[in-house]
Amino acid sequence: MPWWAWLVLGFVLLASELASPSGFYLLFAGIAAIIVGLLGLGELSGPLWAQWLLFTLISVLGVTLLRSRLARGFNRADAMVDDSLVGQIVTLTDRIEAGGVGQGEHRGSVWTVQNLGAQVLEVGARCTVDEVNGVTLGVRAPPAG
Repeated sequence: MPWWAWLVLGFVLLASELASPSGFYLLFAGIAAIIVGLLGLGELSGPLWAQWLLFTLISVLGVTLLRSRLARGFNRADAMVDDSLVGQIVTLTDRIEAGGVGQGEHRGSVWTVQNLGAQVLEVGARCTVDEVNGVTLGVRAPPAG
């Protein structure tokens, strides 16, 4: 394959990684294709069978040796965000029915908020974050008193 075809394949794979939740598999295949393309540009990639062998080896080694560390790093960052928001106070900017979804403000940012309680929460209510589901904060009204 010509060197430029490997580069195109590599960038298509990297773009596909960004556009889909593939779990970093396409990332390593994209990197491998770009490496083979750059080697081909310098006329160091050899015949077609050697190019495919090199592409396969780099992809498999990347997935085997680096994917779990990369995934762990991203999961750790998500867990830190979840843990840091639980127990924090959110001020509601919408009236939210029991079980309903609206918006609230926390530290100057607007968040999607779900009412986990059985009572209606009014605009301006200061609620406690009980759980985090992605970018939605599950809140309850603070205990009266």
